[in-house]
Order: sequence, then C-alpha cells, then structure tokens
Amino acid sequence: MFYYLFVTLYVVACLVLMIVILLQQGKGGDIANAFGGGSSQAVFGARTGATLLTKVTAGLTVAFMSLALLLAIWGSRGTGSVVGGVDGPPPVSLPAGATDIPAQPITPAPATPAPEAAPAAPAAGTTTPAPATPEPAKKQ
Repeated sequence: MFYYLFVTLYVVACLVLMIVILLQQGKGGDIANAFGGGSSQAVFGARTGATLLTKVTAGLTVAFMSLALLLAIWGSRGTGSVVGGVDGPPPVSLPAGATDIPAQPITPAPATPAPEAAPAAPAAGTTTPAPATPEPAKKQ
C-alpha cells in the first residue's frame, strides 16, 4: 500500500519539478551576452537572490532523489506473497484439448503400498548366529 503511495508521490514530484524548471528565467547566458552585447558585467550573468522558484526547485530535487533511492531499495527486495508459504495441493492441470474444469472433483489415485525391502546384508567381518532349530523330542 505504501509502495503505491510513494510511487504516486514520485510521479507528482517529477511532473512538478519539470514545470518549475521550465518556469524559471534564464541566467542571462544567451548569445548576446557571450559577445559583450548584454549589459551584464559578470561572466555568467548577474547573481540574484534565491527566489521562490529556486527554493521550490531545490526542495523538489531533494524529494525526487530521496524517493528514487527509496523506491530503488524497496524494489530490490522483491515482492512477497501472502500465500507464498502455504503448502497446498498442486494446481490441477487440464488434459490436452480440454477447455473447462470437469464438474466432478478429481480424486487422487489410491496410494500403492511400498514393496517390502530386502533384509540388509551383514557388515563385513561380522558373523551372524545360525537360526535355532528345534531339537527332536526324545522318546521315553
């Protein structure tokens, strides 16, 4: 939410900054002053005090740079999703040529039991006891 607010402020600052810069009067550096035709005694024109337009330009420039830096840092972090960490069933994929999802729910196939594993072989160098055999019963 705040991201969109800052983007909006950034665009407004850009547009107003362009307008304020275009409204400012030049510093007297036109072609006539370059060849001594102007009444200016300074090389780049007479220095005047800071007007309202120059103060607004400075403020908008700071806002422009600050918002650009903020949005660049915010954008480099990437976007997060509310459901990004939720583990759920995978999305249903439609067979080739199908256009609609079927009206009946798709049930998963029953799980097949895993085959029994073969007994593990004894480690090398170990002996296994022989299976016990029952002794035959003695006659009396």
